[in-house]
Amino acid sequence: MPIDLAAVDWAYVAVLTGICFIAALLGSLISFRNKLGGAILAAVLFAVGLVAWMYYPHPQLPGPLTPRTVGEPAHAAAAPVPSPVRPSNPVSTVSPPGNPVETVTPPAPVAPAPVTPAPSGH
Repeated sequence: MPIDLAAVDWAYVAVLTGICFIAALLGSLISFRNKLGGAILAAVLFAVGLVAWMYYPHPQLPGPLTPRTVGEPAHAAAAPVPSPVRPSNPVSTVSPPGNPVETVTPPAPVAPAPVTPAPSGH
């Protein structure tokens, strides 16, 4: 399955790349050229920056808290979804639960009504 590059949120990718770059730069500067220490420090700094970016509410900047639906392309504006209109007199399409004895047992035969002779007028 190919990647749809039009659906990529490039501003979000750029922000995360910047956080990664700054974390790696600070990690290498603070660790005094110790490669393992720099890598660990860069990972910790990236985690701190990522958590700060992901969970600090900033609606004007790209991020996961920006109102946008999943799968929506980054260039599409988030439009409010209208709520469905409920009818003023809703009709229930669900039948009430039946009696299991009545639904399994066939109805008893009904005896015909007795026929009474019509009164004669004489």
